[in-house]
Amino acid sequence: MRAGLCLAGVIVSLLTISLLAAEKPLDVSAIVPKAEAEKILGELVRNPAPLNANGKDGYYSKCNYYGTKSVRSLLLRVRQATESTVDPLTEFDQIASSGGKMKVIEGLGDKAGMFNGAPENGLPPNVIMLYVVKGRSFITIGIGGIADEAAALEKAKQVAQKILAQL
Repeated sequence: MRAGLCLAGVIVSLLTISLLAAEKPLDVSAIVPKAEAEKILGELVRNPAPLNANGKDGYYSKCNYYGTKSVRSLLLRVRQATESTVDPLTEFDQIASSGGKMKVIEGLGDKAGMFNGAPENGLPPNVIMLYVVKGRSFITIGIGGIADEAAALEKAKQVAQKILAQL
C-alpha cells in the first residue's frame, strides 16, 4: 500500500512539473505550418522535423524550415519555463548583453529585440534573430536568406504575434 501511495505521489509530482512547465504547451509547427513557412520564405521548403518536449527547465517546441532552392530558412523556438528555472527576462537580458548590438522592438510581448547580420553580431549577412519574452515564455524566431532586413523583420514580427496569440 505504501509503495502504491509513493508511486502515486511521484506521478502527481511529475504531472505537476509538466503542468508548471507549460500550462498550455505550444506546438510551433501547428501555429506556423509548412504552407505558411513557404509563404514567409517565398519558396518551397523541405519537410520539417518538429520537436515538442518537456525538459529540465520547461517545455520546448521547435521547428526549422529550410528552402529547397536557396539558403532561406525559418527557425522557430518557444521555451515555456518552469517557475524554478531561469526567468525568460533574465535569459533575454543575458542574450542582449552577450555582445553585438540588439535593436529594441516595441509592441511585442513584455520585451523584444533583434540581432541582424552585422559583423559585430556574429551572424551571417541576411539573417535576423528576433527574441520575444512574454510571461514565462521565451520565443526565438530566425529568418535567413532574405536580403531586405526590414521585410524579414516584419515577417518575424508577424510570426511572433501568431505565437503570442496562443500563449
